[in-house]
Amino acid sequence: MNILILGSGGREHAFALKLSKSNKVTQLFVAPGNAGTHTIAKNININPIDFKAVKDVVLQNDIKMVVVGPEAPLVNGVHDFFLADSELKNIPVIGPKKDGALLEGSKDFSKQFMQKHGVPTAKYKSFTKDNLEDGFSFLETLEPPFVLKADGLAAGKGVLILNSLEEAKVELEEMVSNQKFGEASSTVVIEEFLKGIELSVFVLTDGKSYKILPSAKDYKRIGEGDTGLNTGGMGAISPVPFADKAFLDKVEELVVKPTINGLQKDGIDYRGFIFIGLMNDHGNPSVVEYNVRMGDPETEVVLPRIESDLFDLFEGVANQTLHEKSFSVSDKIATTVMLVSGGYPEAYQKNKEITGFDSVSESIVYHAGTVIKDDKVVTSGGRVMAITSFGDTIQDALTKSYNSIDKINFEKMNYRKDIGFDLI
Repeated sequence: MNILILGSGGREHAFALKLSKSNKVTQLFVAPGNAGTHTIAKNININPIDFKAVKDVVLQNDIKMVVVGPEAPLVNGVHDFFLADSELKNIPVIGPKKDGALLEGSKDFSKQFMQKHGVPTAKYKSFTKDNLEDGFSFLETLEPPFVLKADGLAAGKGVLILNSLEEAKVELEEMVSNQKFGEASSTVVIEEFLKGIELSVFVLTDGKSYKILPSAKDYKRIGEGDTGLNTGGMGAISPVPFADKAFLDKVEELVVKPTINGLQKDGIDYRGFIFIGLMNDHGNPSVVEYNVRMGDPETEVVLPRIESDLFDLFEGVANQTLHEKSFSVSDKIATTVMLVSGGYPEAYQKNKEITGFDSVSESIVYHAGTVIKDDKVVTSGGRVMAITSFGDTIQDALTKSYNSIDKINFEKMNYRKDIGFDLI
């Protein structure tokens, strides 16, 4: 079977690598892909939210399944587009339709959903420029730090955590009145700050049954000790040591089941991944946010630990037979460290030649922001590569990742040297 993966990052390379190992997959296509997917699939240079171009690729290449990596095509309704088209409607799309994608596409919708279905989460209220004063008043009822979230998609940058009440008021006005994050912040969700340790739990569902994938913890800040600006993620570890069976059983009972049942009750036929960002609040899970796809770089530590045939699981999602599929996970610990361009997450240069990655033997090199130019692999994004390793302990796995990084080089390459520092 021919499969098309939409997206261009480390997550999509991880999907491609895993699917390439299935004997049921004939050929893989990735749109637009990167220099890593180029070696195991055919890259097609189209924008994943150009649905007409996606359709042409599907028909020209006899594609029988589409796997959606990033959130934008889902929120923009790629699944709905397929179902509404007579030539595409029988081709399964792994990823929710527009109604399900609102769990990520609108922070306000997802908070209402949690409240409605009894999923534990921080108290919140939503505001626009029309009730800005009410927003100021609500801020005054909360203890710092103050959490402000743009309602829509803001490329992972629409969340502010501020310690000063005055600063929170200024930023709120900036977001709703001056569109700090564009249209995404015309509505802003203000919520209570949850104290605890954050982790992510991933669920694959066919709308009826589900599989809970390995837990992971990512590191979002650019600087050591979780300091500096937020990024798309500088590294990740799976499993999370404190997420033991007792805690994950609570997550299943208090979060996963009410979420899946809530989707069914609301008539949302959800087929794909649900990323649940959680806070472990004194042993109790509280949901920070939902995403409607796998996280990145968490995918690069979660997928390698899954021993089952990924295509087989996707087939179960498409046919709603997921409950029949075998599912097993490695006991090994996986760690990934992200190599980023100098200057990221602010201004950075592209087209820097990357060398040495092909000599790495004890880690998996996942390409993210890379392209081939003049027969060389060069940087094309802020996050360039994720270096993933297995070990019996976090330290073992990290040592392998860092040893592998020593072999890789590009101008102004940057990475965190303390991934997992709070878990070791």
